[in-house]
Amino acid sequence: MKNKKILVIHGFNSSPQSLKAQLTVQYMQQHYPEIEVVVPQILSTPEAAIKQLCDIIEAQPNTDWYFTGSSLGGYFATYLVDKYKRPAVLINPAVTPYLLLADYIGEQVNPHTGEVYQVTPEHMQQLKLIESEICQQKMFFVMVQTGDEVLDYQQAVAKYGNCKLEVQKGGDHSFIHFEQMLPKIAEFFQF
Repeated sequence: MKNKKILVIHGFNSSPQSLKAQLTVQYMQQHYPEIEVVVPQILSTPEAAIKQLCDIIEAQPNTDWYFTGSSLGGYFATYLVDKYKRPAVLINPAVTPYLLLADYIGEQVNPHTGEVYQVTPEHMQQLKLIESEICQQKMFFVMVQTGDEVLDYQQAVAKYGNCKLEVQKGGDHSFIHFEQMLPKIAEFFQF
């Protein structure tokens, strides 16, 4: 029997200490202690981040992986679903981060880690290269809040409209009351 693990993929300028990541770890430890939650610090460049995530997955071939991705992490998770045919929950996912993050070209400081790094036009190209079509509609549970002040939730609704979709009125980019969604996430993953 394969091990089951959740790979939590945080968003741009975030960290494993994000509230959603920590709530996921706590919930799983309490309700599904046999399922490990893996929460890496995602590398800052798209190409390195995807390689890092693929290396984590491929280093453990006897594992059934489940992905959660928030914002830019949702974009990365979409690529991983396409590549590995494993299910994902996307929380306020970025749909076209190569357009949005173009406004962030230049020096960045991750407020969680203190890392100083550069966002470059090449990174926008790296993001475009991993853009994925939604071929595995049943592999996605997409959660958006209409009050997201960073991303237009309607882009996610348009892209993932044929997937399991929950649109909540109000909220914000962090996904207010995320903890209330954890039982639905576990149910979607069939734990």
